[in-house]
Amino acid sequence: MARPSSATGVLVGALLTAPLIALFFVAGRLFGLPVVPFDLFDWLTRILPGGLVTLGIDAMVKAIRAVGSTGTDVAAKLVEQGMAVAAMLVAGMLAGALLFAFLRSAKRVGSRPAGLAAGAVAALAVLLITAGLGRPTRVAPAIAAVWTALAFLAWGATLGWAHLRLTEAAGAPATPEGEGRDPVERVSRRRFIVRLGGAAATITVAGAAVGAVVGTRRRGLVASRRAWSADHPLPNAGAGVEPAPGTRDELTSLEDHYRIDINTTVPAVDEASWRLRVGGLVERPVELTLRQLMDYEPLHQFVTLACISNPVGGSLIGTTRWTGVSLQRVLPDLKLKPGATHLKLTAADGFYEVVALETVRADERAMLAYAWDGLPLEPKHGFPLRIYIPDLYGMKQPKWIQSIDVLDHWEEGYWVERGWDRTARMKATSVIDTVSVNMMLSKADATTRIPIGGIAHAGARGVSRVEVRMDDGPWTEAKLRAPLSGTTWVLWRYDWAFVPGNHKFTVRCYEGQGAAQIAEPAPPHPSGASGLHSKSLML
Repeated sequence: MARPSSATGVLVGALLTAPLIALFFVAGRLFGLPVVPFDLFDWLTRILPGGLVTLGIDAMVKAIRAVGSTGTDVAAKLVEQGMAVAAMLVAGMLAGALLFAFLRSAKRVGSRPAGLAAGAVAALAVLLITAGLGRPTRVAPAIAAVWTALAFLAWGATLGWAHLRLTEAAGAPATPEGEGRDPVERVSRRRFIVRLGGAAATITVAGAAVGAVVGTRRRGLVASRRAWSADHPLPNAGAGVEPAPGTRDELTSLEDHYRIDINTTVPAVDEASWRLRVGGLVERPVELTLRQLMDYEPLHQFVTLACISNPVGGSLIGTTRWTGVSLQRVLPDLKLKPGATHLKLTAADGFYEVVALETVRADERAMLAYAWDGLPLEPKHGFPLRIYIPDLYGMKQPKWIQSIDVLDHWEEGYWVERGWDRTARMKATSVIDTVSVNMMLSKADATTRIPIGGIAHAGARGVSRVEVRMDDGPWTEAKLRAPLSGTTWVLWRYDWAFVPGNHKFTVRCYEGQGAAQIAEPAPPHPSGASGLHSKSLML
């Protein structure tokens, strides 16, 4: 009987690749070793054309919103990780098919050597790809490389062993390595596949469970830290306008602040060995530790940051208290050469962006930040260092910064190269968070009113007015709560005189200097979403 077919190789490849993925996941969670499927996915997104990546981002955000998920950033990372797992599973199935097809035609080639060779080829390819990513890990690169190579060699050896057993089970002429086996010991191919599938499923499920438990414990440790806001009143604590019940928190908790970046997993940066390397047009290259940056006079400011991919009314926006050092204070110590015009910031994950020195010198709020809400930056939010540039979307503000190159020209940043807006200036936007039908108010004139509320934001330009409209009626001005700072969102409130029926509520805002929010709808790509936000309710 012939050796097993390539179709069988597809099945065996899937059964063996699934537990391999689970082992990578567990090892990553427990020991900080590379999670190979995630690294491969991140590499793939970096080499694909920008238009294709943008199309995928838009489709993913739309799909997440369509199913009603409120945490777009969390859902997006789960989707990305799922895609990474699926891609590696497909690759394993293809490898199984190719190996089995090769062994079917090359009858004198041993199954085990061929399997080891396949594992070695896979290991080499993965090691070259991950080395090209240059992503920092919690373990030494040599240890990470050895673990990855051994894992793929074991996978390949098992693939070859499975081919051998399936060949023997069918009663096919044994290869030299299988000669002398008692036919009684042979099991049917079907029984072998069932047993193999059971073992693979056990390992895969156990690995996923262990990884989930470890991840939950780590999130609990982060949540237990005490933030600045836990012991200090907000600067607008005495503001006269109370938010409508159901309006989002004025200060976003660190656990709830959105995270969007180019990584499936969070880059691991070791503070002890980390240095901010400054080179290019400077009199002498400089390396600064985090402690040296913290020795500068700290700058504290409340900031609202939004992702350029955020649709109107989306969740990719948050407000917290940033702490760091103004770039204006650092520049003199860098001793820039004449002709310097821009700073290129490169992150540990390979992300990069270019900032004009003119921007830095014109605004002391442009800062290198190392803490949020009084706590060191969490790894997922850019530990140990990220930049804040007022009035710009998050795509212009790298996290995990590890180097600054001083240039005499402008260059395209990571997302600009991929077709997004060169300036990425935040657009004015307003959102209805709540129509508090359960909090009806009775006024002195016996009118029943329902509180309506939400946020309005216009980057660093401020918000001067918010207006609400019911159905096609007139625009009516809402009350504004004093903001936390000139760079945060404004909470607004409108107590609407209740009228039963099916109604549509719409909101719009005006910037500090009076410019109206853009009413014409536009998608996030390439310059940020625009349009008016609405809610429809039967009351």
